[in-house]
This record gives sequence, C-alpha cells and structure tokens, in this order.
Amino acid sequence: MMEESEILFNTITNELTSEHAAVAAGKMMSSPGIKYKNKVFAFYYNDQMVFRLGKEFDPEVLGITQFGYLSPFKNKPPMKGWVEVPFVYHQKWRDLAALALEKIEKEIR
Repeated sequence: MMEESEILFNTITNELTSEHAAVAAGKMMSSPGIKYKNKVFAFYYNDQMVFRLGKEFDPEVLGITQFGYLSPFKNKPPMKGWVEVPFVYHQKWRDLAALALEKIEKEIR
C-alpha cells in the first residue's frame, strides 16, 4: 500500500509533467524523481521530498525548521544544495517543487 507521502509526490509529479513540456518523471539514485530536461530537481525518498534549491536557500524562511541536507556519501559532507523536507511539511511540497523547477529552468536556459 502506498504511503500518503508517496501519493502526494506522485500527484505533484503528474501536475508538473502535465503543466510543463520539459518536465518528466525520472529517477535519482533509484528513487522516483522529477526532472527538467533530464536534470533531476526533486525526488522522493524515505517519506520525504528532496529539493534542489541551492546552497543559498534557507528553509526556515518558509517556516520549515525540521529539515536536512542530502548526505548520500559516508565520507563526504552533506550536499547543501539539496534540502530534505519531511512529510510534516507536505503542504509546502508543491511550492518547493515549483521553486526548484524555477531555479533549474534559469540555470539550463
């Protein structure tokens, strides 16, 4: 049975892929992701969404106080450009996905 968090992730993925021609579902380290022109900007992992928002992004500005940074490597520091946002903040996931998409669109143009 799918978790509520995964259902929401899939809903956000479907919304973004239907609204933007260059957005598609994809994979990030074997997790379901959302990509823009083959570059992943958000993905679902461990009941949370992970967003590529850049090192300068401060989640606390949006009232997100429980978050982490993606840390996939044992011997390397966390990737501060990727913010992990737990399901507690699921009502902000859509906006964060839109922010991450906006950021990657500007970078790739």
